[in-house]
Amino acid sequence: MLAVALSAQPDAPRAPRLSEATTVHTRILRLALGVEDSRSYWEHADPMVAGPSRALLAFEKRWFGSKSLERTRFLLANFADRYDVYPESLAVLRRWRGMETSTRQAICHWHLQLSDPLYRRFTGEFLVQRRGLPSPKVDRDVALRWVKTEFPERWAEATCVQFASKLISAASEAGLIAAKPNPRPLLLPKVPDVALEYLLYLLRGLGFAGTLTENAYLASVGLTEGFLDQRLRALPNIQFRRMAQLTEVEWHAPSLSAWAELAGVSPS
Repeated sequence: MLAVALSAQPDAPRAPRLSEATTVHTRILRLALGVEDSRSYWEHADPMVAGPSRALLAFEKRWFGSKSLERTRFLLANFADRYDVYPESLAVLRRWRGMETSTRQAICHWHLQLSDPLYRRFTGEFLVQRRGLPSPKVDRDVALRWVKTEFPERWAEATCVQFASKLISAASEAGLIAAKPNPRPLLLPKVPDVALEYLLYLLRGLGFAGTLTENAYLASVGLTEGFLDQRLRALPNIQFRRMAQLTEVEWHAPSLSAWAELAGVSPS
């Protein structure tokens, strides 16, 4: 298969049809990472069925177990923002069978970052900065101060507290923060090669802040600088080269869907 070359300037202007979300919202207050519910959504969601029909079908077929119709509607609306917005990605995830837990965890984390600017800044900037401390830890009070500093006087105190708790909860589900004790140590999750390739092929077609090799998605899971270069050079379905400040990527597939077939994770 012919490789597709990327410009040696990864931050050159692009004109993508889709992009990361930029409007801050409060949906994380009612749904954090939702790894297992996301897996169920990928397995069942049919883009051709939407609106009330989808909610009723999901409730009757118990996509999310014994959850109420109201909760089912809420989950569907949130997952539509996380996954349906990127239809090629959802098509790949619907057909992906046998996904490892660590891969599913990473993909859910990145899609939450894509759809939630607040979570993206918390995990892709704030937690990254704290990893540079001698004893990198975080607790609700630290997260609360960050929320109030980033968004002064935007929300009531109680809402800010909720944000702090949910951000920590979601980051913990993603493997970025230990489950206990308090203050919680920061962690680096396992990111399998197949998960990393999925992210790169996904970002390749999107508009997002940063470049293909320097962005909140990679930084949030500790993939920066020299360590990232080592990982990229070892990937089977891209070829990565760096010379001084220039980088070059050769893509072994022309799209995310084609990559899924090439990697054997999502046959057509």
